Amino acid sequence: MSTHPAVVTVTPGGPLQIQHIPTPPIASNQVKLINQYTASTPLDLHQADAHLLVNPPQILGDSVAGTVLEVGPDVKRLRPGDQVFGFVWRFQAEKAHQLYVVTEEKLLAKLPPGRSLQEVVVVPDNFVTAWHALSKDLGFDLPWPKPEGYVSPGKDSWIVVWGGSSSVGMYAIQILRYYGYGNVVTTASKAHHERLVRYGASVCLDYRDEGTVERIRDRLKSGPSQRDFVLDCIGSLEGSVRPLARVATTKGAKVAILLPVIIKDAAPGIRPEYEMDVQACAAWAQGVEVSGVRTHTYMTDEFLAERLQPEMMPWAIAEKTVEPNDQIIVEGGTLLERAERALQLLREKKVSGGRLVWRVAEEEEVKTAMEQFCS
Repeated sequence: MSTHPAVVTVTPGGPLQIQHIPTPPIASNQVKLINQYTASTPLDLHQADAHLLVNPPQILGDSVAGTVLEVGPDVKRLRPGDQVFGFVWRFQAEKAHQLYVVTEEKLLAKLPPGRSLQEVVVVPDNFVTAWHALSKDLGFDLPWPKPEGYVSPGKDSWIVVWGGSSSVGMYAIQILRYYGYGNVVTTASKAHHERLVRYGASVCLDYRDEGTVERIRDRLKSGPSQRDFVLDCIGSLEGSVRPLARVATTKGAKVAILLPVIIKDAAPGIRPEYEMDVQACAAWAQGVEVSGVRTHTYMTDEFLAERLQPEMMPWAIAEKTVEPNDQIIVEGGTLLERAERALQLLREKKVSGGRLVWRVAEEEEVKTAMEQFCS
């Protein structure tokens, strides 16, 4: 069996390694692609530095963008040569930080016209997270296709998006705007406020300012809705969870928190600590419904499993319902260097308002693969 290079984590906090792993054959419903770009995420950092939910040696990454090389006989939509992107995570063959990826076509979308693989690789994981959190955890009505003249039954509700300049926050605000939810309060540094207003936020507050929690509470009290909705896109014990426990205090309020909750941040020389039980993280008021967002479970919804990535996601990009996050390109002479540099930038918290994107396959590797499989 042939092999290919993959970036793996072997020991918590240790250096990443390149391992040459077997390239599996595809099943009848699967697709093989050469992975040209990926985007590093906080989860990569959690897994590399603390081995959160890791079985080493484990390949990192869950966002792929590349070119289809092979398809199984039951694949209906994709063909060799198609450029695709998607959120993949379930087993080693699907993980993103490797040269070849084997997955099902329902986890992949075709590249929309006028877009590049480098641009769209920042969308899948956090677009799926935002949609799943809004619809499943907070219970918002997001019908697709949206009926003509659709008016959301909760359009006047005040919705708090803590961490609006995060990738998930940006997509969540844009999705809410599309469905007519106009009362969105978000937090971000002032440098991002103009963009977030353009995306659909009605109130932007700097999370570092004193009195931000009180101003959000006042805004919620002034609204017509008797129910508060909160999406925590940061999941930091001190930075977001505990402040939001002071915001969401009315009976029936719904709070969705991205997991894991960070107790101690990853930093150079510091081992991070996490908590998965959101109820135990703060003194929540009686009657407040708190849930941890588990994006990977979105496929238990048959409709979303079949349509969210292959149909809804590329449509949202093509129709400009959502705008892909800014890309911060990570350079390096080798696959391993690029992966390590991206993790280090995450540790040092040098990323704000954008995503770290880096090349997986070299141009010559893409050319060779295309000649072998697509000629």
